[in-house]
Amino acid sequence: MCGIAGILTKTEIKNSLETLMLRMQTALQHRGPDDQGIYISPDREVAFAHTRLSILDLSAAGHQPMSTPDGRYWITFNGEIYNFLELRQTLEAKGEKFYSQTDTEVILKLYQQQGAECVNNLRGMFAFAIWDNQEQTCFIARDALGIKPLYYWQSGSTLIFASELRAILATKLPSIALSPEGLYGYLVSGSVPEPHTLIAGIHCLEAGHWLRWQAGNLRKQQYWQINFTSEAISLTEAKEKVRNALIDSIEHHFISDVPVGIFLSGGIDSTSIVALARQTQKGSLRTYSIAFEEDEWNEGELAQKIAKEFDTDHTEYKVTASLGKELLPKFLGSIDQPSIDGFNTFCVSQIAHKDGTKVVLSGLGGDELFGGYKTFQQVPKMVRLGQQLQKIQPISTSIGKGLASWGKSPRTQRLGDFLQQKPTTAAAYRSFRGIFSQREAWKITQHYFKDSSVQLPNSWERGVFQNTSISTNLPSLEDEVSRLELSCYMRNQLLRDGDVMSMAWGLELRVPLVDRALLETISSIPSKMRLAPGKQLLIQAVSELPSWVVNRPKRGFFFPFQEWIEKDWSDYFPNHELGTDINLILWYRNWSLAIFQHWWNEISG
Repeated sequence: MCGIAGILTKTEIKNSLETLMLRMQTALQHRGPDDQGIYISPDREVAFAHTRLSILDLSAAGHQPMSTPDGRYWITFNGEIYNFLELRQTLEAKGEKFYSQTDTEVILKLYQQQGAECVNNLRGMFAFAIWDNQEQTCFIARDALGIKPLYYWQSGSTLIFASELRAILATKLPSIALSPEGLYGYLVSGSVPEPHTLIAGIHCLEAGHWLRWQAGNLRKQQYWQINFTSEAISLTEAKEKVRNALIDSIEHHFISDVPVGIFLSGGIDSTSIVALARQTQKGSLRTYSIAFEEDEWNEGELAQKIAKEFDTDHTEYKVTASLGKELLPKFLGSIDQPSIDGFNTFCVSQIAHKDGTKVVLSGLGGDELFGGYKTFQQVPKMVRLGQQLQKIQPISTSIGKGLASWGKSPRTQRLGDFLQQKPTTAAAYRSFRGIFSQREAWKITQHYFKDSSVQLPNSWERGVFQNTSISTNLPSLEDEVSRLELSCYMRNQLLRDGDVMSMAWGLELRVPLVDRALLETISSIPSKMRLAPGKQLLIQAVSELPSWVVNRPKRGFFFPFQEWIEKDWSDYFPNHELGTDINLILWYRNWSLAIFQHWWNEISG
């Protein structure tokens, strides 16, 4: 995993490419401490930068930006391609010669043969750009599930892209102004929904999309999207299919020239990865976990028990309120875009980094694929209730307005939002998952735009959340919830925070449960099996799971933030100037505003 950046231009900034690329490279240095490189094309219309974290082929042969021997194609690549050995063998059979042991060179040769179609043969996480000196085109792509981030800014014939927002801002070319859509989306959901960012004019390339730049013109195209079908299958067949797909994914995710560790939270997902890794990997396994002094939140003993069960080399880090406060400044400095998450990944990544590990696996994605959240039960109930209430219009809308305006709890106010809309799965999901209600989010957005008139789309189904309201005619409401969890909460928050906070410590985070091949293999299993409450299909597929892990009540992995914010961390979370009608008692609402304000102060200078 690395940091990538680039500038494509036909303007006078061609004369400043060295300075601009050094600024971007410096902003990405934490992502790749092992090596760095810059390429500027002969006509000075293209410049690529790269910072490298060496995982495959640790030699100088893996240096980037990398080119084909004839100098026609140049690539800057961030990520890992887990099937690169199979792809390499196929290419070698066609006469291709390789000069390194990297997956980077495989992408380059694959693009040389297949063009844009190459993305459909890549299994892994990636964001890359390839420049063709002959055709004068640049191809930029992001992986199907959005594990690796890619941001871009276009002005006239100039395009700037990078792994992180801060690298684009480091050029000092975009003006720094808040995006109302990005801010509104952040306040409603707790993270900035793609393709928006918090900076006006800078976009996030959506997962499963590519860009093509030529002569200053930019084209965007989608090459993959999440889909579920439903086929007849027995429970026995479903369990076997899931188990084989999981083992296949974990085997691929262990491909590395450096040791690979595992984050062990004590939950079913991370325990499943440890259990199956024991089936596929020889030798020692390193696991890492976080513990707390507060008994209510502490799962350290459980993680230790799991580590002992599967004979791993386990490291635990006890985070206290005072230790957490010491880490806060570096955490705040590592934020690329704020969210209500990320601190947990930041802390556990520090442990792995201090232990000398450069690659770790995470259980992220299991809840989204196997129905581990309450949304899988509650959102369909809300949709059915909304459909019934539609029969008594306009009474239901009036009830919704009343709850949204006068509801005593944040959840009640968000329910009021839902009752005023068409009862779609996306609307119910936003209401259940939300942070601030629409009225609150609009008021806070106006607070930051008080000196200018700001307009947001009138329709809740368009604008900020256009990607989450596309109808895909999925087999069941539960399948729709799974798609929303994968494309909203997981992609915009968990994956994005996982990337930034692990890279803050020069650590590569891999997610074997967020795998295109795995998803496509199990997507035909009917939701009644795949999304059965309590992740029953996953549990039955991983027979090695101890009963004392399976039978314990589900608990998310949480920090004691409420207590810490009210006491030890109170100076980092001052009262906000928003008035008494916006309730900030719940920690995550307080956190979202305080973290955003800190980020904006740093960005806007």
